[in-house]
Amino acid sequence: MKIRRSTEPDRIAIYGIHTSAFGQKQGQEIVGLVNDLLDDESAKPLLSLVAEADGKLVGHILFTAARLQPEDQEVSVRILAPLAVSGDFQGEGLGGMLITEGLRQLAESGAGLVFVLGHPNYYPKFGFQTAGVLGFEAPYPIPPEHADAWMVQELRAGVIGSIGGRVQCSEVLNQPQHWRE
Repeated sequence: MKIRRSTEPDRIAIYGIHTSAFGQKQGQEIVGLVNDLLDDESAKPLLSLVAEADGKLVGHILFTAARLQPEDQEVSVRILAPLAVSGDFQGEGLGGMLITEGLRQLAESGAGLVFVLGHPNYYPKFGFQTAGVLGFEAPYPIPPEHADAWMVQELRAGVIGSIGGRVQCSEVLNQPQHWRE
């Protein structure tokens, strides 16, 4: 298994990964989101990684730029969205490999925090914690019954506890339909 940065020619295969992972209807919505995020200037700098098995792309993860309100806080923020593994490769740890490699590269680049709205039984395995109780609000309100789905990971020691606020993401991701868990 090889994990590498995606390239422009990978887009069609990336779309296929998301469709395979999420099904035709939801997959098409996520394909649209990925396409729009890759073209969104306000999402940059971004990190787009793919997993390759025997020359075929089978996984994808995307991290896009975000910021904290109030804006006087000096921390580099990213949002993980989306993550997908082709149906035939799910359950083999590939999603975790993509998350781990992405977090490693982001830490090396100086990012301080990474947020995700995702399954609260999955992402804590990779160091994510409930963000709301740590002082970080999502771009749109998360219903109380899903509060544990809004998570953060500190990539630079001492960031959590010294800052907080509301996360503002890229123009494409800053739409209410993307914030329902």
